Amino acid sequence: MIGAEVVAAVLLVAVLGFAVIRPGKLPEAVAAVPAALVVLFTGGISPDRALAESMTLLPVVGFLAAVLVLSELCARDGLFEWAGQLMARRSAGQPQRLLLLVFAVAAITTAVLSLDATVVLLTPVVFATAGRVGVRPRPHVYACTHLANAGSLLLPVSNLTNLLAMTALGLGFAQSGLVMSLPWLVVLVVEYFAFRWYFAADLRLGAGAPASAAPTVPLPVFSATVVGLTLVGFVMASFWHVEVAWVAAAGAAVLAVRALQRRQVRPLELLKGLNLPFLAFVLALGIVVRAVVDNGLAELMGHIVPSGTSLWALLAWAGIAAILANLVNNLPAVLILLPLAVGSGVGPALAVLIGVNVGPNLTYVGSLATLLWRRIVHDHDHEAPLAEFTWLGLLTTPLAIVAAVVALWGSLQLFGGVL
Repeated sequence: MIGAEVVAAVLLVAVLGFAVIRPGKLPEAVAAVPAALVVLFTGGISPDRALAESMTLLPVVGFLAAVLVLSELCARDGLFEWAGQLMARRSAGQPQRLLLLVFAVAAITTAVLSLDATVVLLTPVVFATAGRVGVRPRPHVYACTHLANAGSLLLPVSNLTNLLAMTALGLGFAQSGLVMSLPWLVVLVVEYFAFRWYFAADLRLGAGAPASAAPTVPLPVFSATVVGLTLVGFVMASFWHVEVAWVAAAGAAVLAVRALQRRQVRPLELLKGLNLPFLAFVLALGIVVRAVVDNGLAELMGHIVPSGTSLWALLAWAGIAAILANLVNNLPAVLILLPLAVGSGVGPALAVLIGVNVGPNLTYVGSLATLLWRRIVHDHDHEAPLAEFTWLGLLTTPLAIVAAVVALWGSLQLFGGVL
């Protein structure tokens, strides 16, 4: 008779395989929801345990839904198009300068609106900007996916993995931002100079003839103001012990009301922007992963993970997290490792975040955002060969992880008292 642990493990592999391949472009939830029901009815997880896991994930999923809508409405209002116009103008036809601007815009977008906004909304803008300037898009487009993953260390709202970790640790917005600012900056510097070296041939070529002259787009002041106020709200919410999901929902609601009044969006399009199938996927995946963890994986990983909070221990936590993220994707990886890391302290848990956020730049399966980015690249009639993606990942990822962990260790020495 097949044990519950085998059933749960096989289902997890099947769910992840389906999410990577997405046959017929079916939503990831098509496999994840039935898998969650199977582990529930076969005794892989008790109803009470499944409910508890769902309740833990619910605020995170609610936040994700709000940010997806917020990002989409900002795009419809022209905020990303304005950013692309700004990058084109300030680059003055210089590919190196455009790369620096793309790094800055992508890092800010990821930090404030999450990695999904960078991949889904900024990548097409960067394609258009490269065409407008007349430079090769390759280094700038690759920067979008690398900055979406590696640039998501700064704030709890930058990545779903961060929200899970900060919720488990009970860390506020300002506290986590303060401690993770140094690792975030270090990763950006490492990635930037690695890109300058790897794409030197592309960046040496000057601007050719611009594809076409685009009309000037003014800064959408209302959307930019709402995003700024939402960010301030995230900080204040941590002091008032309010879930950031409510702040994100308020920002999304303000933009939604205005967009509906101005007929920029229809109600059904707003509902579509919530991406309900993906939210169901996150909840279902959490239940399946919990079943795997409770049926032996936690005990197995307990023999592998390091003890203590030394620099070497933090490096080991980040390394294990990066490897696991590239084997089973970063979201399951953080769900598996987080309960173990939190028990060892804040340092190991934040080191896990470095591993699962920076590590996915090593392979295509490391994060769903990377897979989504690859589809966008193909839609623009460009290729992102596996060998090129992997070589760039090998150049940047190990070095960025080590540098970020060292920066984290230093940051904990400086700011550990506020945690």
